[in-house]
Amino acid sequence: MGKPTQPEPWAMPDGVPLGAHGLVGNMRTTALVSKQGAVDFMCFPRVDSPTLFGSLLNETRGGHFSIAPTQEIAETRQLYLPETNVLITRFMSAQAVCEVIDFMPIRPARTRLSPAGDSAQNDVDNCLIRIVRGIYGTMPLRMRCEPRFDYAQAEHEATLTDAHTVVFKPSGASEPVNLNASVELSIEKGDAHAQFDLEQKQSVYFVFGEAALAPLDVGGVQTALEQTIAFWRTWSGRATYRGRYREVVMRSALLLKLLSSREYGAIVAAPSFGLPETPDGGRRWDYRYAWIRDAAFSVYALLRLGYTSEAQHFIRWIGERNKRCDADGSLRVMYAVDGEEAPEERALGNLYGKGVEPPLVGNGARDQLQLDVYGALLDAIYLYNKYGEAISHDGWLDVVRTVDYVVAHWEEADHGIWEFRNHRRPLLHSRLMCWVTVDRALRLAQKRSLKAPFAEWYAVRNQIHDDIYANFWNSELQSFVQTSGSGDLDASILMMPLVRFIGPKDPRWLSTLDAIGEGLCVDPLVFRYTRGDSLDGLPGEEGGFSACSFWYAEALARAGRVDEGRLVFERMLAYANHLGLFSEEVAISGESLGNFPQALTHLALISAAFQLDRTLDGTHAQWS
Repeated sequence: MGKPTQPEPWAMPDGVPLGAHGLVGNMRTTALVSKQGAVDFMCFPRVDSPTLFGSLLNETRGGHFSIAPTQEIAETRQLYLPETNVLITRFMSAQAVCEVIDFMPIRPARTRLSPAGDSAQNDVDNCLIRIVRGIYGTMPLRMRCEPRFDYAQAEHEATLTDAHTVVFKPSGASEPVNLNASVELSIEKGDAHAQFDLEQKQSVYFVFGEAALAPLDVGGVQTALEQTIAFWRTWSGRATYRGRYREVVMRSALLLKLLSSREYGAIVAAPSFGLPETPDGGRRWDYRYAWIRDAAFSVYALLRLGYTSEAQHFIRWIGERNKRCDADGSLRVMYAVDGEEAPEERALGNLYGKGVEPPLVGNGARDQLQLDVYGALLDAIYLYNKYGEAISHDGWLDVVRTVDYVVAHWEEADHGIWEFRNHRRPLLHSRLMCWVTVDRALRLAQKRSLKAPFAEWYAVRNQIHDDIYANFWNSELQSFVQTSGSGDLDASILMMPLVRFIGPKDPRWLSTLDAIGEGLCVDPLVFRYTRGDSLDGLPGEEGGFSACSFWYAEALARAGRVDEGRLVFERMLAYANHLGLFSEEVAISGESLGNFPQALTHLALISAAFQLDRTLDGTHAQWS
C-alpha cells in the first residue's frame, strides 16, 4: 500500500491507546492484551519471529484474538496477580461481571505437563492460555481468533478437527498453530469463532499455540495456571530489594524477566516493532533485539535486585558475543535473541495503517558504528566480576582484543546512542563510554592481577578525559554539549556522573545539570537532544524519552538535590500505564509513544529508585 498524500494523524486501532495494554509471556515470546480483551500484538514462536496477531498496527489486516462481551459494559479493569505476570482483564456491568485470565505457562526447565498434571509428552510451554471466569450474573461473550501469519503476508487454511479444536495451516514457511477450547468452535472465513453465555462460577478456556500441543482439559489448564503463578511468585520472592519503591521496582523486574530469553540469556529492548515515536505516526523502528548498550544497565539492575543467576546468564550471552567479535575486536550494535546477526531492515506495506510511514522489521542500525557499546560491554563485565564470578583467562583475552579496538578507534565520529541516520559525528556520549571501556578494563586487570598493556591504556584513558574537557565543554552555556564545538544539549550527558567520569557535585556538572533542566525538560519529561533543529535528519517531533527522565532524577539525587529528583521520579511514575508499564517515549500531551513496554526505561527506573533510597536513607553508596 502506498503512502497517502495527506497522512492522517496516527491513532491506535479502535481508539485503544497504546498504554491500555498488559504484557504476558514465557521468556520465549510475549503478547500484548488490551483492556478490551484483545490480543492485538503477538509474535510467534519467538519474540523476534513474524507476527501472528498485529491489529495494533493495522486493525483490518493485522489479526487479533479477542474475547469480549456482546452486551454493553460499564467498566473494564486490568491488573496483574500480585508478584506475577499473570494478567486479569475484568468486564463489569450492573447485570454481570466476568474476567479473562491471560498467561503463558511456565514451569521448571525440562518439565512437561499432561492434562492430568504429571510428567508426559505434552509440552504446553509455548502457548497462550486464556481462561474466562464468571464472577456475577450471566455474561454473553464472543471469541474471535483471527491469526495472520508472517506479518499478515501469508494465507492460511483453518480446519475444525473436532468440535473443540481448530488447526490453522499457513502457506509458506510458518508452522501451523492450534486453538483448543472448552466450548464449541466454528470457522468463519478461515477464522475461529465462538459465542457463549458465561454464568456465575463457570469457567471457559482457550489454549492457542504450537500445533504439536495435545488438547488440555480443565485439570491441565488449572494446573498450568497454578504452576505459572507459583513460578512467578517464587521468582519475585528471590528479590532482595526492600526499598520504598518496591512495587514499581518489582513490576520493572518482572517485565525484564519477560523480555529475557530463557534459552539464550539475551534481553530484548522491547517486545514490539512499528509503534511510532511521533504523534503523526513516524519513526517506526523494530526493537525486538538485544542491544549491547543495555548490557551494563541490565547486569547492574539484576545484581542489585539479587538475581545473580540471571545476571550470570546474561553475562554469558554477552561474553559469547565478545568471543565471536570480528578479527579486529569490533562488535555488532545489536543481535538477534539467539546471538546471530539482526535481520536487514525492511518496510511492511501490508501492515501500514494511519501515519506517515509503514512499520519496519529488522533494524538498519545494526550496520552503524556506535562506539559507546564497548563501554556498556566492559562496564557489565566489570560489574559482574566485582559482584559475581571472576573472569576466565580466555574471557580476558577477548576483552583485551576489544579494548585494543577502542584504543585504536575512540577518536572516530560515529552514529552514537541515538543511532543518528543522517551522518556520523564526534559525540560526547561515545567518547565518555570509550573512556569507560578503558577505565573498567584497567580496574578489572588490577583487581584480578591480569596481564594488560597498562601504560598504553592509562595514556589513552587520559587522552579521552582531556579531549572531553577540551572539546565538549561550552563555556558560554556552562555545559557539556553533544558534539565538539556545538551548542546542542543531549540527555545522554546525564550518564557522566552515573559512570563516575565526573563528580556528581562538581561545579561544571552542576551547571550542566541546570542547562539540561532548562533546555531539555518539560517537567518531568526529558527530551533526548535539543528540539526543533532536526539533529537526526528525520521528520516529526518525538516525545520525551522516558529513560532520560529517570536518569535525570538519579542525577539530581546524586547532586544532593534529592527533593527535586524525588519529584521528577514521582511525576514520571504517573506516566506509567495502569499496570506500571512504560513506553519508550511520552508526548507532552501525555500519550504513550514508541515501542511498548521498553526495557531501558524500566532499567533506568530501577537505578533511580535505588539512588533515591540511598540518598533518602543516608546509607553507604555500595553500588555507586
